[in-house]
Amino acid sequence: MLLLGCIKEVSDYELTISLPNGLSGFVPVTQISDAYSKLLTKQVAQGELLEELHSLPDMYSPGTLVRCIVTSIEKSGDGRRSVKLSIDPKKVNKGLNSTALAAGMVLSGSVSSLEDHGYLIDIGVTGTHAFLPRQKAKNYIKAVKKGSDLKIGQNLNCFIVEVKNEGRVVCLSIDRSEVAASIATERQNWALSNLLPGLVVKARVQKVAPLGMKLKFLSYFTGIVDFMHMDPEKSMSYSPDQVVKACVLSVHPTSRAVRLTLRSPFLHPGGAPRQLPDQRMGAVLEEATVKAFYKQFGAVFELDDGTLAFARLKHLSKTRKSFKPGAFKEGCKHKCRIIDYSLMDEMCVVSLKHQIIEAPFLQYQDFHTGDVVQGKVLSLKPIGMQVKVADGIRGLVPSLHLSDVILKQPEKKYNIGDEVKCRVLECNPGGKKLILTLKKSLVQSKLPVLSNYEDAKPGLITHGFVVCAREFGCIVKFYNDVKGLVPKNELSSEPVSCPEKVFYEGQVLKVMVLKCEPQQERLLLSFRLSSKPGPEDKWKCTLQEKQEVKYQIGEIVDVKILKKKDNGLEVSILKDEDNVVAWIPTLHLSDFVATSKLLWHRLQEGDVLPRVMYLSDKAKHIILSRKSAVISAVHEEQVVRSFSEIQPGMLLTGYVRNVMPFGVFVEFPFGVTGLAPKVSMSDKFVTDTKDHFVVGQTVIAKVMSIDEEKQRVLLNLKVSECSSGDSAAESFAILNQYFKELKEIRDLLRKGEPSICELVPGKRVHLIVQDVREDGSALFSGTSVTGLTITAARYHLGDKNIAPGEKRKALVLHVDALTSEVYVSLREELLKQRP
Repeated sequence: MLLLGCIKEVSDYELTISLPNGLSGFVPVTQISDAYSKLLTKQVAQGELLEELHSLPDMYSPGTLVRCIVTSIEKSGDGRRSVKLSIDPKKVNKGLNSTALAAGMVLSGSVSSLEDHGYLIDIGVTGTHAFLPRQKAKNYIKAVKKGSDLKIGQNLNCFIVEVKNEGRVVCLSIDRSEVAASIATERQNWALSNLLPGLVVKARVQKVAPLGMKLKFLSYFTGIVDFMHMDPEKSMSYSPDQVVKACVLSVHPTSRAVRLTLRSPFLHPGGAPRQLPDQRMGAVLEEATVKAFYKQFGAVFELDDGTLAFARLKHLSKTRKSFKPGAFKEGCKHKCRIIDYSLMDEMCVVSLKHQIIEAPFLQYQDFHTGDVVQGKVLSLKPIGMQVKVADGIRGLVPSLHLSDVILKQPEKKYNIGDEVKCRVLECNPGGKKLILTLKKSLVQSKLPVLSNYEDAKPGLITHGFVVCAREFGCIVKFYNDVKGLVPKNELSSEPVSCPEKVFYEGQVLKVMVLKCEPQQERLLLSFRLSSKPGPEDKWKCTLQEKQEVKYQIGEIVDVKILKKKDNGLEVSILKDEDNVVAWIPTLHLSDFVATSKLLWHRLQEGDVLPRVMYLSDKAKHIILSRKSAVISAVHEEQVVRSFSEIQPGMLLTGYVRNVMPFGVFVEFPFGVTGLAPKVSMSDKFVTDTKDHFVVGQTVIAKVMSIDEEKQRVLLNLKVSECSSGDSAAESFAILNQYFKELKEIRDLLRKGEPSICELVPGKRVHLIVQDVREDGSALFSGTSVTGLTITAARYHLGDKNIAPGEKRKALVLHVDALTSEVYVSLREELLKQRP
């Protein structure tokens, strides 16, 4: 069966494809193309990496539409079915032959080799050689941002420009504008035997029914549009004999049944469906309104943001017996949870089941290191045990972690189907990797979870497990792959001559942190838990002795840039007779992360920076800062100088030190740090912490609570909680500082790149259309804007239909000097306004 699908996820070994009607399939790495498979075979045979072989993530991106063919449907042990697919043009285009090829056709192709003037493309048609000139690929390569060249195995949506020698030679184009404008016509002689998904056609409505419509297209073909694929804005206005634009979704090989879609993102070849914002996945909605109920399929709901969602019958109630159809009349409201998103249907998939709504773990992002979870044993393998911890989520218990002691025959202790209590050691949502432990000493431990080096404060006592015992001491591991060294003299209060004979791999022990250098990820530990002075105390003393405080925190100095490095500036403090050298990290050049990077980019060696504040003296290096908010906080005494001064309710200005899946670490002047847990990071629902904060970002934090025993501070970063009262005045002050720094950057730009300074918001420019992207935005060029990327979003094109080569008048909206990007508008109401 041929289907149009959308790439949902990309890994090194497979593509996860979203299919119509909420289904998913998988394309193994061996089903990309013949040329790619040959490179894989060659690499395996040679045992070394090939330069011309690129990984799937280097070539494919989520959100890309692909034509695919079902190769098999496999059934797993738990009854689930897995759809295996192929995007190999030889299989997808097997119904085509050289005589059937015609100019104007759109079909799938895969890069088979790179030539001097273009690319040889495998379109899967025997006896036909397809060539793609470089000129016809230039705009596409620029738009997809996957490198400066196409790669062998890259799947392309190809437009046939010319057919020569009765189909033996074909010239192709992948230019977005040509592909997007193509429509399948009767002249191209499409037949049911070679009809391809993804073709856009003009169709006539034959019949309208409650569950869909019947269409006629290409003169004698008929197809079905189900209720999920009608245009939501026009679903009630379709009528017989109406002419509509449709896209072929699937073609069944035996029944010849054709399904189509009328949804707008699919009506331009090469388009892309809308994606679900990350924070919506897993969201619980208190009231979802029933729009329609289909007794054979399920129910369609309208969510709080106006979008539609679908719930299958099995997700409308706990059991079939408890299902009440009367509760799903139009207008009824229900509590539900978003459990998936179908890219091909542009619709959320929801569940009304109580156990799913209340489930603590629905996706990999919900797991945090240290979480205790219940699981069911699925299989036992040499590398460890596979455990099911939630629907569709499996974790691995490495063989080292099956018990507190090494098990030689784990099958004697565990059986398939056993319920087990585990603890999360490591979770990588991107790679769908979940590592668990069954060691009772760790699962039942009440000691703090050490999952990052920032938390490893001297004196902290926690549980760890030995991974290596040698003559120099023991390597001990914790959560999230944090590890440290217990030197030989810290193994015991008594001398240990052969550590490898006393300690064993996997042994769980209490350890105490002596010293930690988070940036270098160095951790010094001890098995001696007594309070006697250890090396850390000596280290503290010697450091204090060595520090001859010449500058105080908060002191303002002027500096001269000596050297630019990747992560900051090496400077000398002016008017200092000793020529003291200091360091300004890039992220401390400004309160605004983007401005910091831009300043670093424009500053040159020899430039003088006035009014820089002495921040700290770490590892005998003087650290300076230009963060205006931090400087103001220090000068206005809105700071704490030690842990003992911290009180709940305080508002403190600091900067993000690290962003972890479970929260954000914030550092304040004078070295105090605190943690803002995920639930206290934002007023919005947080799925991925990295979507909300970045390292170096200046923040105002509210102290929620303090733990004097563990020397920990819990913070709140929600904007609604962190205002001192006059939020308008605060906002204007921040905005004023931002514009002040922009002016400083513009003055620097006038020295190096005066042309970009001439482009200011509000200026009118004459441009030439270069390309129209799949999302509706457009790229421009112009004589006055050479070397810059000029873009107009779809909204800012107004109602104008534009094509490459046209000359247009535009208004500058924004200039990004760091990326050399300019954003413009063609809307008449903006152009008509007086400057």
